[in-house]
Amino acid sequence: MTAYRRLSSNFALQHAVEQAREWGKPLVILEALRCDYPWASDRLHRFVIDGMADHARALAGSPVRYLPYVEPARGAGKGLLAQLAHDACVVVTDDFPSFFLPRMVAAAGRRLDARLESVDSNGVLPMRATDKIFLTAYSFRSYLQGTLRDHLGQWPSAITFRDLPPCPPLGADIGARWRTVPLDVLERPEALTAALPIDHSVPAVDTRGGAKAARGRLRRFIEQRLAHYADHNSDPDDEGTSGLSPYLHFGHMSSHEVFEAVVTAEGWTSRKLGSGRRGNREGWWGASASAEGFLDQLITWRELGFNMCALRQDDYDQYTSLPAWARTTLDLHSADPRPFVYSIEEFAGAQTHDEVWNAAQRELAVTGTCHNYMRMLWGKKILDWTRTPEEALHTMIEVMNRFALDGRNPNSYSGYCWTLGRYDRAWGPERPIFGKIRYMSSANTVRKLRMKSYMRKWGK
Repeated sequence: MTAYRRLSSNFALQHAVEQAREWGKPLVILEALRCDYPWASDRLHRFVIDGMADHARALAGSPVRYLPYVEPARGAGKGLLAQLAHDACVVVTDDFPSFFLPRMVAAAGRRLDARLESVDSNGVLPMRATDKIFLTAYSFRSYLQGTLRDHLGQWPSAITFRDLPPCPPLGADIGARWRTVPLDVLERPEALTAALPIDHSVPAVDTRGGAKAARGRLRRFIEQRLAHYADHNSDPDDEGTSGLSPYLHFGHMSSHEVFEAVVTAEGWTSRKLGSGRRGNREGWWGASASAEGFLDQLITWRELGFNMCALRQDDYDQYTSLPAWARTTLDLHSADPRPFVYSIEEFAGAQTHDEVWNAAQRELAVTGTCHNYMRMLWGKKILDWTRTPEEALHTMIEVMNRFALDGRNPNSYSGYCWTLGRYDRAWGPERPIFGKIRYMSSANTVRKLRMKSYMRKWGK
């Protein structure tokens, strides 16, 4: 369990249960948390550990052997998977296309004697339903409108463990060398993380992780915000966004669950889907404007990023992955004088001259999230205030991935690269530094959006 850290709505876990049932063999669930992954911190560890505690409670008394392993020192977990797989019929894992996980799974495949199967449970559209990399949201949306109807019938099944054979105790050598974390320790994560070799300068936040917290957040969104999403999601003062992205990133909730909750609230059925593949943002779903706007974010924009990462794994996070027109215009203006130049640590500390930008960074640093619209401005101004566009991309990745609960995700890299032209078109007039890249400014943002309360909360 590496990316879909949940016990329901999970094609990978569903497949593992089906295999155990078919073979008549016990099921072991290993949920491990390394301490040497990039940007490992109290914040990210705490969010994952919250989910582990949920799983330990849910699986207590079941025939499943659940192993919540939190690596106590760098490299301490090495060999655990191979040892567990020594007598296994099959090892099933999660097929997640970004961060260090593809390399980790590939390395495991080379080391294990057992069969290793990697299963995609990332979104409503399977990542490899097509081998085409889509360069705009419009083209991807058009493709979805021609194919998604079939995939709406391929839904995760309910997962039960009742009829699985009980798992016998693991070997004493495994338990002694790789000690799992008992529930009472998982429920006190501050003490657990304090002793780990991770970044303690990025503290845990008030937002709790895990499936229980995810379902509570989803319920509040459906009851309190969905009906007004179209009108309020862009304005920081209105707090109209769903707040679900951290749970989707860590796999504590699936996009299938979110989709189902939205369409149930709408009284929607697939018979309301439009025909044709015009790529239009509105009208195709046959739902309210708010539901259609949210579903476009959940499915079109979210899964567009997975399409890129799955099919362009070598450089999806690199400057070379930007469209040719964007690199051309950025390179043409790379030597333009910058009005200000800041270091990564100055950005991280919200130490710029621009209090609107600083407010967005303070929100990110304190809460682990950043308002969707403010995140776009945040990236655009980093382009404006770094020496080169390559340095701008590196800075965005370093700062956001350090602080954001939903960083290190295909959508994160879509956002960083969108500020530099990915999924966009050339804009005029041509400007210094930006060239033909879409321009944004703090002054225009303040004029356009309701954000007085936001600035009182996060401004200087």
